[in-house]
Amino acid sequence: MRILGINAVFHDTAVALVVDGEVVFAAEEERFSRRKHGKRPVPYATWELPDLAIGHALRAAGLTAADLDLVGYSYDPRLVLPSSELDLGDPDDAIRTRYAERAPEAIATALPGLDPAKVRFVPHHVAHAASAALASPEAARAGGSSVLTVDGRGERISSLAGRYRGGVLEVLHENRLPHSLGFVYEDLTRHLGFTHSSDEYKVMALASYGKPRFADEIAEFVHATGDGGFVAKVPDFSRWAAALADGEQWDPREDSGQADLAASVQEVLERTLVDVATWLHAQTGDNVLTMAGGTALNCVANSRIWRETPFEQVYVQPAAGDSGTALGAALQLSADAGELVAPLQHVALGRSWSDEELAQWLTTARLPFTTPADLAGEVADVLAADGVVAWFDGRAEFGPRALGHRSLLAHPGRKENLERLNDVKGREQFRPVAPMVLADRAAGIFSGGPVPSPYMLFVHDVDPQWRERIPAVVHVDGTARIQTIHDDRTPHIAALLRAFEERTGLPVVVNTSLNTAGRPMVDDPRDAMELFGSAPVDVLVLGPHLVRRNQFTQGR
Repeated sequence: MRILGINAVFHDTAVALVVDGEVVFAAEEERFSRRKHGKRPVPYATWELPDLAIGHALRAAGLTAADLDLVGYSYDPRLVLPSSELDLGDPDDAIRTRYAERAPEAIATALPGLDPAKVRFVPHHVAHAASAALASPEAARAGGSSVLTVDGRGERISSLAGRYRGGVLEVLHENRLPHSLGFVYEDLTRHLGFTHSSDEYKVMALASYGKPRFADEIAEFVHATGDGGFVAKVPDFSRWAAALADGEQWDPREDSGQADLAASVQEVLERTLVDVATWLHAQTGDNVLTMAGGTALNCVANSRIWRETPFEQVYVQPAAGDSGTALGAALQLSADAGELVAPLQHVALGRSWSDEELAQWLTTARLPFTTPADLAGEVADVLAADGVVAWFDGRAEFGPRALGHRSLLAHPGRKENLERLNDVKGREQFRPVAPMVLADRAAGIFSGGPVPSPYMLFVHDVDPQWRERIPAVVHVDGTARIQTIHDDRTPHIAALLRAFEERTGLPVVVNTSLNTAGRPMVDDPRDAMELFGSAPVDVLVLGPHLVRRNQFTQGR
């Protein structure tokens, strides 16, 4: 069966294509439209479909709209209650519902040849749950898993706790709106001067600079209820710290309690999630917990769940935010149809180009390049000499993390490289960068989180003896969000890490996403060349080809 999954209701619009139970393509619309998150999560934008992503998915698989057996839409308007009943305070929410109700006709209009009757509504949190439990290799090996989804909102709930067996979801608890951990964190994001439904990860980074001295007071508004649910009311954050103006950057020298407020909300969020996950384990006794929803991108909370609950394994779906509901909608419909769903082995599911095509891109752009016999060695030489490398290799990643396909790389032993990379990207200086580490070396350097950790979804403690050796990737609290590198997933990065260790004695390289502030991650070769041309990057790697800035400037 050929099943297309679509997320289009709120933000992070995306598609996923599943053929005979296997994911063959998945990508966010922002990668093609170059519009961050695809669109803003307002009711009037519900009609916007990920048209570009849909086209790329079908072309990649050699399909037409008429070839599709089913289309999953990750929202079910039949489950929506009036905004007044949910106490959302948003009278325009009814517009979102009306657009969603018309989704089958809208999708058929965008895909001539598709029968609207093939479009199926998949509830938002069911799609989140399927994206985790059905995609997890750990769950597949165990024969099923517990599943926990937490975000801002779906149709009428903000969280689901349950278990999967044989592709069938048993719901054990749903948390009804308006109580929403996602809404609490979103409102805090807005209070701290960031963009909600976009910059929540900045709040997580900021929390590391503060102390959770307000946590007990905030826990009066946010806490688990002991039955798989929680109370989550948005408090007036100004009672603890003044709001920052929209776009005003937090400055540690002028902090008026904002970092402590972020730390306090982060602490309460972690406590609540640990309590809910512990309750879920008591109901199921499972060894594996699978997680999705935007809140599951909170790496600090994920590690605490891994450490403090009875679950032996915790799997977070790498595109855990709303983009992943496109994947979940397709996987759930596939399982419902009796297909044997293959778990995800990697998330390199976007576009790619042949070596010859990449060479043609460079030739057309009149960029002088070489194709080294030992690419890993030459790039390792650049990094060892403290150069910054833009790395573009293979298929684009699905999800918000750069995982060795669209990355900026640098030397981890130079503390100044944290500030340098944040300057390159044009973003706040309190933001951390992450370490890539060879999988067989990770346990000797990092602890407090699961190893392997291939998707940068957990935070680990950095061994004190290593903190001075790799200071660029050590956050202010002594932690790092690691990606373990495996030969079968990213062989070129693995070769680079080995070559870098030969030259420096360090099995770690700095990794951050290949983009600049406010822009989506680089997707195609033109995006990569534009970034290289506009940012102080020393080398561009495009597949097997290498462009050096000094050669480029000399050619001018």
